[in-house]
Amino acid sequence: MKVTQTRNETRSIELNVEGRLDTQTAPQLEEIVKEVSKENRKIIMDLSRVNYISSSGIRVIVLAHKIMTSLEGTFSIRNPSSFCLQVFSATGLDTMLNIVN
Repeated sequence: MKVTQTRNETRSIELNVEGRLDTQTAPQLEEIVKEVSKENRKIIMDLSRVNYISSSGIRVIVLAHKIMTSLEGTFSIRNPSSFCLQVFSATGLDTMLNIVN
């Protein structure tokens, strides 16, 4: 998994995730989310290049949502891959998360 960070505006960051989001890579993304949430009030996570997401990856997505909600910030998923959309739909996360195409 590869994650690149792009600052969009004041206190807003986009995380572009590429590859597999699974048990091996989810801890890395979790650390990034925890770190960037300290300085940003808006996190946008682009999942257009994620070709697989496991339950560990889902946990990190839910954690990011919870962290930003508790900080009165916002968390959005941008351009999720078709695989991610299928997983979000199957788990009901598509109704909880702010998903922007």
